[in-house]
Amino acid sequence: MAVTGSPDWSLPSSTCFRKSRLLTFIPASNLALLFSLPNLRSLHLNSSGCPSPILESSPTSLPEIDSDSNLQDFQLPSSSSVEDLNDFLCGLPQNPGREDLIYEYYVKAKETPGFRPEKSTLRHLIRYLVRSKNWNLILLVSRDFVDYDVCPDRDTCSRLVSSCVRGRKFKVVRALLEVFERDRDVATAAFEAAMRGYNKLHMYKSTILVFQRLKSAKIEADSGCYCRVMEAYLKLGDSERIMELFNEIESRISDFTPFSTKIYGILCKSLAKSGRVFESLEFFRDMRKKGIVEDYTIYSALICTFASIQEVKLAEDLYNEAKTKKLLRDPAMFQKLILMYIQQGSLEKALEIVEVMKDFKIGVSDCIFCAIVNGYATRRGYNAAVNVYEKLIRDECEPGQVTYALAINAYCRVGLYSKAEDVFVEMEEKGFDKCVVAYSSLISMYGKTGRLKDAMRLLAKMKERGCQPNVWIYNILMEMHGKAKNLKQVEKLWKEMKRKKIAPDKVSYTSIINAYVKAAEFETCERYYREFRMNGGAIDKAIAGIMVGVFSKTSRVDELVKLLRDMNLEGIRLDERLYRSALNALMDAGLQVQAKWLQDHYAGKSGFV
Repeated sequence: MAVTGSPDWSLPSSTCFRKSRLLTFIPASNLALLFSLPNLRSLHLNSSGCPSPILESSPTSLPEIDSDSNLQDFQLPSSSSVEDLNDFLCGLPQNPGREDLIYEYYVKAKETPGFRPEKSTLRHLIRYLVRSKNWNLILLVSRDFVDYDVCPDRDTCSRLVSSCVRGRKFKVVRALLEVFERDRDVATAAFEAAMRGYNKLHMYKSTILVFQRLKSAKIEADSGCYCRVMEAYLKLGDSERIMELFNEIESRISDFTPFSTKIYGILCKSLAKSGRVFESLEFFRDMRKKGIVEDYTIYSALICTFASIQEVKLAEDLYNEAKTKKLLRDPAMFQKLILMYIQQGSLEKALEIVEVMKDFKIGVSDCIFCAIVNGYATRRGYNAAVNVYEKLIRDECEPGQVTYALAINAYCRVGLYSKAEDVFVEMEEKGFDKCVVAYSSLISMYGKTGRLKDAMRLLAKMKERGCQPNVWIYNILMEMHGKAKNLKQVEKLWKEMKRKKIAPDKVSYTSIINAYVKAAEFETCERYYREFRMNGGAIDKAIAGIMVGVFSKTSRVDELVKLLRDMNLEGIRLDERLYRSALNALMDAGLQVQAKWLQDHYAGKSGFV
């Protein structure tokens, strides 16, 4: 096509352009010349009612767009028909693979006198910039919203703000809100989108700041804006502010739709969590009177709160109501009910709740499983705990690490050792191989049954898996080896515990002192006892009884008297055997006064003769 500066060439008419919606292409070599001419605005294409041979040729005769073409490969309508520039720009995204040129052409279009982007043009441009995550260009385009006094439609503005928040471009968000607050048609939707986005990122204080900015700009907040800011205050635990906002929205907006259920839900949940559960129940009833659709989360919040404060009748009434309406979906609510029944001692009702969970296809979590097993163990003993565990397994409930540990402990307690080992193997196969409680139960079981080698093998396996023994496991092992008079192993375990900076407790000192007592190494016993007392250890009946025997056998009368006085001050009573041992030691040492003191303080009070 020939290019000339002659006025005989005119721009294709808007009718033809809009009808065809086809982009007209010319060879790159000619367009390069076209855009290099100094007076681009005076160029016209000969078109009177679209008689141009190029425009009238069939679409198949037009050159295909090369994906590597430059900006100059597209024809930009001249200033004589600026209304077609918006159509031209809107047509670019419809051409696959060429939407990335819309911003460059938009910039060129702005150089045309009288050009003003339409909402549709801005919508296509914003969509492209958001998809390409070009935040800086979004910031530049937002200034055009002010310069041209035109903003995209409400949906585009809302999506734009949401995308910027999601992309954590908070500076861009602030700039956009400053622009949108000038246009009341889009401002409310834009501010609501910002608050919704901040809530998703758990930036609740930012949500509140956006709402305050909306109010200070005197923008009319809709029910969506109130809903978002109430959500933020709910997460921050400010029930008073939620109540204020609810009263405000009730006085200003007659219909909360489509946020009615959510707003009432936030109010009810907030009041329930803050201890105002009966007030929450009143609002819930008021909500139902108004015909507002109920939500399962409101039932859940009310049931959980009533269950927590042991209001069994109200919790059951709401539960049965929600069950009838098929609004039971929250596993946490079921857990609260089960815990309520366990505390009440209604263990059968707790099992009934599990059956309902199965009916509603809600999985029984490990927390619920272990709560039931533990409840039976506490209230009805370990045999009952074993039975309920096996029943729930038959009902296809899936135990987790905590439940497995409880089951192993229960089997050990009732003497079903092989069962305990079987459960431990199953636990390992499911990947729960780092549970210290389970290891402790098995090691203790091996100690009771005299299987020292098995206990030490399990300890080694535990360490290999990166599960560090705690003070309880070391205490069990030291007691086991102490009974076997294996002092070398006891000392090794003690040093290992110290090396790993595991602080020994009262049971640790009792175990190691008792181990050396059995081996008649009384001086070592005294050394560990002094260390225990220097570290602030308080005397109890177990360690006092051991040391009375040690001091009596070694005739350490001064230490014995001091121990007896400490025991008296701390309210520790002697049994008859230790009383006789201490009394004989004092009498043999000729300490009649001390012997008389011992008789006065212990014999009469304890009924010893």
